[in-house]
Amino acid sequence: MTVHIVRLGTPRHADEGPRLGTVRRPPRGVPKSEFAKRDFYDVWYPNLAPSVETMKLGLGAGTPAQWKRFERAYKSEMAAPDAARTIEVLALLSRHANFSVGCYCEDESRCHRSLLRELLAASGARIA
Repeated sequence: MTVHIVRLGTPRHADEGPRLGTVRRPPRGVPKSEFAKRDFYDVWYPNLAPSVETMKLGLGAGTPAQWKRFERAYKSEMAAPDAARTIEVLALLSRHANFSVGCYCEDESRCHRSLLRELLAASGARIA
């Protein structure tokens, strides 16, 4: 049993399980009834997405220093009680069921999901 960290909108992997969309906004131009069919997500879960302000920091990060600023801001948001508890719950679930979390970004290394991967691992998640 594991949690998969995925790019939303890409074909699902075998045994990936349900997808949680940890994004601030639903995909544009896609009817809600099509989200799962088009491999975006089964459940929208913006609670683990960066805030709008933090998301702007990440999208505008052109230098390593700017990316570090985004990283600090996102990790600070994820340290808040509700987000921290969610990460703990997902880490626990990863030891008992397959599921995925993801975002739309093409490059995981410049996406909050790379940081979410780290946070889940630090909480003991089994990551594919």
